[in-house]
Amino acid sequence: MKELLITIAKGLVENPEAVSVDADEPNEDGAVVYHLHVAEEDMGRIIGKQGRIAKAIRTVARAAAIRQNTKVIVEID
Repeated sequence: MKELLITIAKGLVENPEAVSVDADEPNEDGAVVYHLHVAEEDMGRIIGKQGRIAKAIRTVARAAAIRQNTKVIVEID
């Protein structure tokens, strides 16, 4: 899952070296929280107009998680 998020984010930003993903331990619901970190100047590119790109990233991550029978939450930091 981390590789998927990194690949998507690196394709969207101008500074791909600053992209990183951290994962927390599963919470009480069994969901793993992934924190996507990008450079400050690339935040707009990752969030998109009215949050559309961020929503799309979360949708793709959830679809990939369903195939693995897990739950994920993606937070953009």
